[in-house]
Amino acid sequence: MMRFSTLMKHPADWMAGHDETTSVVVTSRVRLARNLQQMPFPGWSKKSQRQEVLSQLKSKLEAHHTMSEGFSHELSDLDSLQKQVLVERHLISREQAARSEGCGSVVNRKQTLSLMINEEDHLRIQAILPSLQLREAYELALSIDQHLEAEVDFAFNTKWGYLTACPTNLGTGMRASSMLHLPGLVLSDQIGQVLKGIGKLGLAVRGLYGEGTESLGNLYQISNQSTLGESEQQILSRLTKVISDVARYELQARRKLMQDDPLMVRDRIGRASGILTNAQIIDSKEALGHLSMLRLGADIDLLPKELIETCDRLFIETQPAHLQWRAGQKIPPETRDSMRAQLIREQLQSALPPAIDISESDH
Repeated sequence: MMRFSTLMKHPADWMAGHDETTSVVVTSRVRLARNLQQMPFPGWSKKSQRQEVLSQLKSKLEAHHTMSEGFSHELSDLDSLQKQVLVERHLISREQAARSEGCGSVVNRKQTLSLMINEEDHLRIQAILPSLQLREAYELALSIDQHLEAEVDFAFNTKWGYLTACPTNLGTGMRASSMLHLPGLVLSDQIGQVLKGIGKLGLAVRGLYGEGTESLGNLYQISNQSTLGESEQQILSRLTKVISDVARYELQARRKLMQDDPLMVRDRIGRASGILTNAQIIDSKEALGHLSMLRLGADIDLLPKELIETCDRLFIETQPAHLQWRAGQKIPPETRDSMRAQLIREQLQSALPPAIDISESDH
């Protein structure tokens, strides 16, 4: 199986190869919650019971063909920094990182499939793909689900569907979400109105790291809230339509901004470029905000297209745990801020032209 250091050397598939389809919808993610029959949920189980679930599921998951040469570890074998890196890469949840013995993580080589053992439920099957590919992500997660269903008995009720630790996941046990980059709606002060509309449709909007986190870098997660009373396909269809609509509003907002106030847009992008290429100290929140502006500049052809992938990679690699992993040790916030600034300067040196002239008329 893959070592942690090998995992770190390779960016996830969803962090690379971006094109116009990822201009607004950066990633799509589907997560299935499953539990074993006759076993207490992880939050109520004893250590020995969690170990039993772990040993029963881990080997079966590793045997699936998609997990060949993947990453598989009991979380108690990883230190807190390694676990935080997995959280920053969206491969485990913050809740799982805080749990104790009997928890495990199995990740495929492409980092498009992440299987969390003994998080809130016995198993969380997560698939994550670039752009608006919710159905494809569901099919990927379903392949693991069906593989396991042939070998273990999941807790299922004919009336309530899949039984889960949290009642909000009852039914399909499915949470589907897309990460959207919405700087146009933010700059044009339309974001509040759009988010309110999404809420009225019964969908949830969260920040970069899910529930309870704020939006950083103009990145927003839109996901289903209900899992009961609708089929997986109905949920995915409804969500896909709303996300497509929001993406269309974002592109319209960008076009209108360039028509009505191009100087402001160029100024924001130019300032972001100036700060990121010259800053000696920068915190995570400020860095993400300026990287968002550079990504917008590349999306609307004011800056080189290659910057999109650089920005998406830096969104992850400038996070605290990734910086500390790079340093080989835990380091205080002020040292991280200096390291972050240096990393961004180095990455942008090759990605940005020597002199940026964004004062020309639109391309």
